[in-house]
Amino acid sequence: MMWSMEKGYKFVYKIAAVVLAIAAPLTAVANESADTASSAAPDGKYIFVPDSLQKDVLKLLKGHSKVVDDESKIDASELVKWKGDTLNMQLKSRNFGRFDRGLSNYLFIPKGQWSFGLTASYGELSTDNLEMLGLLSDVDISGHMFSVKPYMSYFIKNNVSIGMRFGYTSAKGNINSFNVDIDEDMNFNLHDIMYRNESYTAAFTLRQYIGIARRGRFGVFNDVELAFSSGNSDFQRPYAGVLRNTHTTYMEAGLNFSPGVCVFIMKNVSFNLSFGVFGFYLRNEKQMENGEETGNRTTSGANFRFNIFNINFGIGVHI
Repeated sequence: MMWSMEKGYKFVYKIAAVVLAIAAPLTAVANESADTASSAAPDGKYIFVPDSLQKDVLKLLKGHSKVVDDESKIDASELVKWKGDTLNMQLKSRNFGRFDRGLSNYLFIPKGQWSFGLTASYGELSTDNLEMLGLLSDVDISGHMFSVKPYMSYFIKNNVSIGMRFGYTSAKGNINSFNVDIDEDMNFNLHDIMYRNESYTAAFTLRQYIGIARRGRFGVFNDVELAFSSGNSDFQRPYAGVLRNTHTTYMEAGLNFSPGVCVFIMKNVSFNLSFGVFGFYLRNEKQMENGEETGNRTTSGANFRFNIFNINFGIGVHI
């Protein structure tokens, strides 16, 4: 069968038309995808972005600076579930001042939880052959203080707990040598001085937390404790060429205020940091020197100061 030239051209034209009809939609889709990618992605090098972060990254590329949630716009009526009950995420607090400062107290630890923990502190000071401006020389001073305080508490209200704390404290300091030479009329030398103290404490505590984050991981607290302690101490120093030792036994009651920070490092485990800054005390002590009773006194007072030896680190378990 013979084909004419005219019939051959018509057949080629029909094949070309079919190919163009199929390729045209595919080309349009590819061009549209390329335009979308080029408008969303910056020029230059590319990095891998997980699928879970794709929306956040595109939001950032379009000019939005906040990718994370904005917690400044929280619904005050938002609820959270705890042991089958629904609790308010944001706790209502009474304004005791003249101005409303807009502070929010978030639910940090709900009512009904038990907390068990242990706090400890350790401080140390040491110098060896220290000299300063020719006025102080041969300064050899050392000292350390250690305390451990187990506690248990129960949350009677949201973010408020009452409990008991027990403590053991041991401290010791030595002045092996301390020379002061300011002028001919003011110079002296201290040596062979030792102080030791050991005490046991039982305290009732009231702690109030303030949640500073909606997610309930960070909070600050104020710890108020009514403490009763007993202990003994020894003060040894040279007198008239002879070492003299004064032994003291005492009983003390105190009301102490200790602010701190609490961070949940696991679901039911928290890390605590607190330090004592203010307190009242009433103290009775008896002294004996070389085995003979020399005095008995009762003192009281208040202290308001930051004590480097009263910084406590602790771990708590909440159930």
